[in-house]
Amino acid sequence: MNHIISTKHDHKMHFTAEIDGHKVVMDKSLSDGGDNAGPSPKKLMLAALTGCTAVDIVSILNKMKVPFSNLSVDADAELTGEHTQVYSKVKVIYTIKLEPENRPKMEKAVSLSAEKYCGVMDMFRAFSTVITEIHYL
Repeated sequence: MNHIISTKHDHKMHFTAEIDGHKVVMDKSLSDGGDNAGPSPKKLMLAALTGCTAVDIVSILNKMKVPFSNLSVDADAELTGEHTQVYSKVKVIYTIKLEPENRPKMEKAVSLSAEKYCGVMDMFRAFSTVITEIHYL
């Protein structure tokens, strides 16, 4: 199966991608010649990473019948200094509220997502060090 995405130039550094009928705006900051009307393509990669693993976590915890709330997944990414600047290290931070006795299940869910299910995380590992961290509320 192929994924086909169409991205069109709107003006300046502003682009609109169409993904399965959804429109995603990308732009650069004012200092980079854009209008800051949307996230940069590079930062959208981080959104794909956090979204991919978040979907996994919800699915896995639901299958384990673990009640939870306040789930958020953040990415803290370091860029290399050389030209093309790629992410060299990414910390994926899971924040969640659940009962203390369910913490081992959350740890298992993160492990399964990171090692088995999240294809975006697997792609990131091809060019970056990826670490995970869980914060409990």
